[in-house]
Amino acid sequence: MKKQDKIKTLALKTLEIESASIAGLKNFIDDQFAECVNQIYASKGRVVVTGIGKSAIIGQKIVATLNSTGTPSIFMHAADAIHGDLGNIQQNDIILCISKSGDTSEIKVLIPLLKNWGNKLIGMTGNVASYLARHSDIVLNTTVEQEACPNNLAPTSSTVAQMAMGDALAVCLLDLRGFSPKDFAKYHPGGSLGKKLYLKVKDIYPGNAAPSVGPDDDIKKVIVEISSKRLGAAAVLEKDKIIGVITDGDLRRMLLNSNKFESIKARMIMSENPKTIDKDAMAADALNVMNENNISQLLVKDKEKYVGMIHIHDLIREGII
Repeated sequence: MKKQDKIKTLALKTLEIESASIAGLKNFIDDQFAECVNQIYASKGRVVVTGIGKSAIIGQKIVATLNSTGTPSIFMHAADAIHGDLGNIQQNDIILCISKSGDTSEIKVLIPLLKNWGNKLIGMTGNVASYLARHSDIVLNTTVEQEACPNNLAPTSSTVAQMAMGDALAVCLLDLRGFSPKDFAKYHPGGSLGKKLYLKVKDIYPGNAAPSVGPDDDIKKVIVEISSKRLGAAAVLEKDKIIGVITDGDLRRMLLNSNKFESIKARMIMSENPKTIDKDAMAADALNVMNENNISQLLVKDKEKYVGMIHIHDLIREGII
């Protein structure tokens, strides 16, 4: 077998094994899982997630997902816990301990200490006969048939299963809390994701000019208005009502189709019924309208009044694209 073919074959086998490990979790979504979700939801404290090795890394990801979807959580490394970090645990916290084997020496040292605090202990493990499972109040089973590692040693399928189980927890809690896109935006104010959820057209268009001409304005005035306002277009207004738009493209088509420009008026080259958007609409909605209609500008309205223009470059600058 060629080297490249071997690489592709091994990669596909890895994905197949890991996919099977996730599919197998369906057998472990039982009453204990439901009880785990209900207890976390009812808790007045946080979820303290702990683990060691690769499980610790997965634990940090689960904490990040829980925090971003409305369930307060912290991560406490199992090795650090016995050297002072146990002080992080508060009375009403629920502890989620993650370990594939459930029998590592660090976990065996930590579990009795955690039990002394009297907090509920949830064990996420791939060994339901392990020390962790026997001493947990609730067990989340993440058993996998095999690791994707050819030697069946390196945590691969098992960590995928842990992460998927953590996501299942987070999504169930999210649903119980009625967590909405507005709530999501509060926890994700930065970056393109956050801006898509909270940035509105009215947050952008005031920084632009509001180019406009009348229907009977001559072509020179139209060109000057579009050029000076630097948005590539101008609204055509009649008695303050939008009746059309003229873009750079309209001007180029005029130059191709006409040799005499002196008598050309705005209404002769404008596009009627232009696309508009309300100032209170989401910026992401403005992007959708532009994409669907293959345009670069949108006229902004406050009710029926023209108040300005938003350009696709504005959305690029804000990170919406």
